[in-house]
Amino acid sequence: MVKYFGTDGIRGTCGDALINPDFAYRLGSALGHYIARDKLDLPLNVVIGRDTRLSGPELCDALIQGLNKHGVYVHDAGIVPTPAVARAVLQKSADLGIAVTASHNPATDNGIKLFNAEGCKYDESSEQQIEALVDGEPSGPDERPRPEAYPMDAAAEYINYIRSLMNQNCLGGWKIVLDLANGSTCETTPAAFRRWGAELHLIGDNPDGENINDGVGSEHPEQLGAKVREVGANIGIAHDGDGDRLVVCDEKGERLPGEVLLALFGIYALGSGALDGKTLVTTVHSNLGLDHAVRDAGGSVERVAVGDRNVARRMREIGSNIGGESSGHIILSDFATTGDGLLAAVKLIDLICKTGKPLSELRKQVTLFPQKTLNLKVMEKLPLDQLRHLSDATAAAVKQFGDDGRVLVRYSGTEPKLRLLVEGADGQVIAQQIQALECAARRDLEIIDS
Repeated sequence: MVKYFGTDGIRGTCGDALINPDFAYRLGSALGHYIARDKLDLPLNVVIGRDTRLSGPELCDALIQGLNKHGVYVHDAGIVPTPAVARAVLQKSADLGIAVTASHNPATDNGIKLFNAEGCKYDESSEQQIEALVDGEPSGPDERPRPEAYPMDAAAEYINYIRSLMNQNCLGGWKIVLDLANGSTCETTPAAFRRWGAELHLIGDNPDGENINDGVGSEHPEQLGAKVREVGANIGIAHDGDGDRLVVCDEKGERLPGEVLLALFGIYALGSGALDGKTLVTTVHSNLGLDHAVRDAGGSVERVAVGDRNVARRMREIGSNIGGESSGHIILSDFATTGDGLLAAVKLIDLICKTGKPLSELRKQVTLFPQKTLNLKVMEKLPLDQLRHLSDATAAAVKQFGDDGRVLVRYSGTEPKLRLLVEGADGQVIAQQIQALECAARRDLEIIDS
């Protein structure tokens, strides 16, 4: 079991036990050791990039210093979206990619995401090996040597690639609202859309190191919808701080759930014969309406544990080329190895153009099941299989719903929270069942009520 890595890299509050320069130095050195073990021919190459947080440069320097200890050649991409780091790994034939980011978290947090030589996120086994190496590393010296890295314009290559996916000025006459979360997409996403001739209205495009995700971005779509209505835009697009998520509002300013986006990609790919294996991959958290929409279009949905890396791994295993999470991580593996908010937005707009239908019409093809969720803060994450009352309540709910509903009980991968989800056709039954689950959880766990 991993102890430093969560569902998407290492993440925490700046200055805590993991997000500080000393740990970053030890991690950098461990990573240098890790990639050197199976590579006899030098040099070793690593790409590193970050989002706009004030803590980013210091953490990057420490990581680079740790890597330099093993003679690693580091390409410094500066401020770039996380998917641009993954792409740069392939472009440079690098051994490792590092994105210093806490994604959609506030500026007080930071984190580290890792990509292997194939531009994919490491699996848990690899993370355990890296953690063992970190634990064997001594603390960094009081005065570390100056970090040695070489500038790389990964943003330009990323922009050029995305631009190549649609014709110049193809969006002439379009109005598009972009919410950039004061994060790493502030330069890249507008640059792509300007080439396509769209009239842009920007939100969250003035990062100062402390305002990333602060009331803007994928976690706060209210401004996006209001701006779409104000300017009469064709679509509203929001990213999270590191640009690997997509949240969308239609031309009426109404947000589309992530499952609807996934279903639209799946439905139209099935219609054109472009969904490999006729299977879309998502997580256990996605609404059952996604399964029904894809099934009605002639395909199927396969579910994995929460985390976009789990989605990507299963896609590779079964040969699927479309997958994602309800949070807005959309993976289109014909074009990228990881979730990419800008890429997903481009492909959605391409779908709108090809069908000639506005997004408010397209979304009607997908009906989501009523759903209730509840997050309970817990004092301790006791093993779920040891919680007798909660296990019994869960089994009773599953039996009642049969194939016409879902029950999900899990712990958060990054917070001390128990997450409850109940989904079905009858709203009254849903409310009763989630109340029963909450009561059972309170009998088995110490719940912290804020």
